[in-house]
Amino acid sequence: MSTHTDGALELGDIQRGVLSARPTPYAATYLVFRIDDRGAGRELMRRASTAVTSAADSVSPLGETWVSVAVSCRGLEALGVPRASLDTFAWEFRQGMAARARALGDVGDSSPEHWEAPLGSPEVHVVLTAVAPDPERLEAALDHARPAYDRLAGVTATWRQDCYALPTETEHFGYRDGVSHPAVEGSGTPGSNQLEVPLKAGEFVLGHRDEIGGVQNPQPTVLGRNGSYAVFRKLHQNVAEFRRYLKDNSTGPQDEELIAAKIMGRWRSGAPLALAPDADDPALGADPHRRNTFLYGSDDPTGFKTPGGSHIRRANPRDAAVAGEVRLHRMIRRGAVYGPPLPEGVLEDDGADRGLMFAFIGAHLGRQFEFVQSQWMNDGVFFGANNAQDPVTGTRDGSSDFTVPRRPLRRRLTSLPRFVVTRGGEYCFLPSLTALRWLGDLDD
Repeated sequence: MSTHTDGALELGDIQRGVLSARPTPYAATYLVFRIDDRGAGRELMRRASTAVTSAADSVSPLGETWVSVAVSCRGLEALGVPRASLDTFAWEFRQGMAARARALGDVGDSSPEHWEAPLGSPEVHVVLTAVAPDPERLEAALDHARPAYDRLAGVTATWRQDCYALPTETEHFGYRDGVSHPAVEGSGTPGSNQLEVPLKAGEFVLGHRDEIGGVQNPQPTVLGRNGSYAVFRKLHQNVAEFRRYLKDNSTGPQDEELIAAKIMGRWRSGAPLALAPDADDPALGADPHRRNTFLYGSDDPTGFKTPGGSHIRRANPRDAAVAGEVRLHRMIRRGAVYGPPLPEGVLEDDGADRGLMFAFIGAHLGRQFEFVQSQWMNDGVFFGANNAQDPVTGTRDGSSDFTVPRRPLRRRLTSLPRFVVTRGGEYCFLPSLTALRWLGDLDD
């Protein structure tokens, strides 16, 4: 069996949600379905193949609007994909996110027994994501997709999460989000760091060569090729606690903003400490061509500008000397806010559920998402900080510290509480449009 692995990407066969950046601002909805009847599930795949937008459709008839469809391992089972085929998928995918909870740091309040039902259960089969520039066009996209699942006995919608991105591109902690994304060979979409060499397509799209020359291709080829893995996570943010911690550990408003920047690695405007180490630069933060074009290793190896333990340096150490080859752990990351903002200046929690819906996309669940989550975010050994965890998303119990390198004495923030709690998620497969049709045509 020959497998074509080189040359340009077949963008017309790849779901748009894999490679295309989302519009700004935008609204999005995640819908979870359970398949109770195999025939109905296959009909859902057939219909979905006509509703899903490909990466070749840079502008769909609805504007910057598209729908993507992902399937969990339990979902593939429910569709009747043979066991011999399932066994060729990544083993982390076959286990599912709930089974990987300890490795991911989803313990305590974040452990699967506390997740929103049905997240973490074997009943999460299909995840449909719709994205549009505003709620009106989002509803139009859902209306377009609705024939795929509506009035389809044997397929049940079990969970929905509406989310959005503000025109300011900020998330609930107040930082500009979605600043960094890699360039993918053959995608036609430039990366945000002009100093980063584009990554091989096989890092993100199955059936193509990756950075080490390998090809991940679940079998049969018609099913695996041009697909990708997607990690969906709902993360609740303790905004009031985050604000109180900054206030209680600073000498005043200016120092509070400096601490916030040191923790994240960027000022709230999006301007990186690497390029604006002493004061915020909102013009830089608003410039997508400049705000992510920098390196660490050659310019700031000791972290005097951007601490080694800061959130963005952990997530992508760039050229810094760390354990692990950085290019093998890059992911495409999409984040959307859910829930109402906590009003500016409020320091007490109002009980509302607010946070981020994340989607991480890549071809290697183990060495991309799981490695970064377990080795870089929830440990500090890789850059010489023992067991220190990520100051923003770490899974700590209140005993973790954060060190800010500076002369003559470093600054230490102690007893960081947990600011982010996992509310659920799943490992999914984003089939190609060809694979969606193949799933729809399966026979027993």
